[in-house]
Amino acid sequence: MNLSGGPQFLCTPGPTTVPDEVLRAMHRPALDIYAGELVETTNQCLERLKAIFKTQGRTYIYISNGHGAWEAALSNTLSRGDKVLVLESGRFALLWAEMAEQIGIEIEVLKGDWRRAVDVMAVEKRLREDHRGTIKAVLVVQVDTASAVVNDIPGIRKAMDRAGSRALYMVDAIASLATMPFEMDEWGVDVAVAATQKGLMMTPGLGLVASGPRAWEAHKAAGLRTTYWDWTFRDGPLHYQKYCGTPPVHLIVGLARALDLILEQTLETIFGRHRALASAVHAAVEAWSIGGVIGFNVEHPAERAPSVTTILMNGRDPEAIRKLCHEQCNVILGHGVGELARTSFRIAHMGHTNAPMILATLATTEAAFRALDVPCGKGIDAATAAIARALRSTSA
Repeated sequence: MNLSGGPQFLCTPGPTTVPDEVLRAMHRPALDIYAGELVETTNQCLERLKAIFKTQGRTYIYISNGHGAWEAALSNTLSRGDKVLVLESGRFALLWAEMAEQIGIEIEVLKGDWRRAVDVMAVEKRLREDHRGTIKAVLVVQVDTASAVVNDIPGIRKAMDRAGSRALYMVDAIASLATMPFEMDEWGVDVAVAATQKGLMMTPGLGLVASGPRAWEAHKAAGLRTTYWDWTFRDGPLHYQKYCGTPPVHLIVGLARALDLILEQTLETIFGRHRALASAVHAAVEAWSIGGVIGFNVEHPAERAPSVTTILMNGRDPEAIRKLCHEQCNVILGHGVGELARTSFRIAHMGHTNAPMILATLATTEAAFRALDVPCGKGIDAATAAIARALRSTSA
C-alpha cells in the first residue's frame, strides 16, 4: 500500500521548505533592473542582512550557492601563497579548504573529530606556534551540515586573541544563520558567509557575505580579486554592479519577503522555536537508541546543532529508511554526507518548520524503523513529551 498522497515533507538540510508568502512574492512579472522598486529592494535586503548577521559591516549578495560565498570570502581578502588554518568538524570546512587550495592558497587542516566540536584549546596551541604570523586566516563552520556539530564561535575568537593571532576570522554560517545566535561584530568575526536555502527560508540561488573592517583592510591588498566576486566593484554607484550584471530579480524579491518574515517574527522567537524542535528530535533519537542500532553522531548534547541532526545506523542501511519514507510516505530525509554517507541519515529542523511537521516526520521515521524491523524505543512518545514541555513553558 502506498501512503504518499498529499503534500511532500522536505526534511533535508537545504533546500528547505519555502513559505507560501515568499513563493507568492516571487510570482510576478520582471522588474526594471536599473531604477525604481528593484533598486530599493536590493538596498533593503542589504540592510536587513546586517540585522541578521548582527553587523555594522558591509553585506553582499551573489548569484550563487554557499560555495560561491566561500570563494568570495577567500578571493576578496587573500593572495596566492597565503596560508589558512582550517578547523575540521565535518565535511564542509574541508570543502572550503579544497576550494582555497584550488585558487592558490596554502591550507593547513587542524584535524578534528566529526563527532565533536572544534577543540578550542588546540586552536590556541597551534596559533601560539605560529610565531611569524604565517597563518593569514582561520576558517571554521558554525554548524557542519554533514556531522550536525555546532562549534563555539566566540570561544574560538577568544582563543585566537589569547594566542596573539592577527589572522582573519572567517565563519561559515550557512546552516546556522537565522536558526541560532550569530553575533558577527560582538564575536569578532571578520568575514561571515551564508546562503538562502536553509534558515533564511528561501530557494537556493543566492550566496551571502558580510565583511568587517579588518577584512576590508586585507581586501585592499588581496591578490586574488576578480571582477565577479570583487567587493570594490560591487560597491560601485550603479545597481547592476551589486550583482556584476543582470540582477536575479525574482530571487531578490523572494529574499526581501523572507527577511521581512524573519524580522517580523524576531530572531529571538525563531531561535526559541529551533531549540524546541531540536529538543524534540533529540528526545526521539535518545529513545530510539535503546535498541542499540540507532544513535547520535554528535556525542555531547551541548554540541548538537539546533538546525539539523545526524543519526547513525549501526550495522543497518540508512538508505532503506530514507527510501521507505520517501516512496511510501512522501517524507524526504537527508542522506549521509562524506565519511558518514553509508552509515547515517539526517533530519533537518531548520527554517520554515513547526511542531506538527517535526512530529509527523519523526512518526513516519519511527514507522519505517518498525516496518523494517530496526530495533528502537518509542521515540515519538519522547518527542511529543518534549513538545508538550515547550508548549507548557510558552503558555505559562
